[in-house]
Amino acid sequence: MGFIKIKSKAKINLSLNIIGKLSSNFHKIESMITFVGFSDLIYLKAIKSKKHNVHFTGKFSKGISKENTVSKLLEILDKKKLLKEQKYEIKILKNIPQKSGMGGGSMNASNLINFFLKKKIFKLGKKDLINLTKLIGSDVILGLNSKNLILLPNGKIIKSNKKLNYHVLIVKPNFGCSTKLIYSKVIFFSKPKYNKTITQNKIINSKNDLEEIAFKIYPKLKKLKLFLSNLPKVVFVRMTGSGSSICAYFQSKNAADIASREFRKKFNNYWCITSKTI
Repeated sequence: MGFIKIKSKAKINLSLNIIGKLSSNFHKIESMITFVGFSDLIYLKAIKSKKHNVHFTGKFSKGISKENTVSKLLEILDKKKLLKEQKYEIKILKNIPQKSGMGGGSMNASNLINFFLKKKIFKLGKKDLINLTKLIGSDVILGLNSKNLILLPNGKIIKSNKKLNYHVLIVKPNFGCSTKLIYSKVIFFSKPKYNKTITQNKIINSKNDLEEIAFKIYPKLKKLKLFLSNLPKVVFVRMTGSGSSICAYFQSKNAADIASREFRKKFNNYWCITSKTI
């Protein structure tokens, strides 16, 4: 049996509001979320072995811990005997940079869960599925539906079939951001704002509450956003998650491509890519 290929799309936050604290380590957040065509590639096949074989390749595979989200998922599934002793070889081509705010590792786990469910390798009720994702990471549940989403402060997720049709220039400096450090600096909270709809006006008039904190800790991010905000025909610019990626949104592919060329002239040592929202 050959490998099965699974696309694991990058997740980006169109907005992120910190509503309050759940505990000393966790916050209540409200967010509008989308996915882009840019993705990691997962190759998977069943093998005859006593253990799983997980390995990462690609430009952004360096330094991935043995205790990664995929290995953690497989360990949990084995303990719950959901895989019925079957082992897998999993190769992941990492196109999504680490510590970029695009949920690369979490989305890898999400897409593997979706594969196992679709192939009826195991079945889980809604409550058990939610509990499984929480054991791996707080944003894993978001990748179970690669649609435009609204995450409400109570944890409820609203799916939207509305296509956004933004062309996006995603840029990342040559450093990552510490999510733990950034969240530890949160002292002000926003009021809940979202209902069941995603609209262009709502997106444009939103923000990411973590930007101000991240920009103080990592001043280069502020310079990046300022540069992107002054590019021709840009609709809006926003950091995704806790960084370090910043996204510039455009109405046309041509405008995004021109912006990409301008960005590369100024920041030729930083990573960037153009893609499109779903």
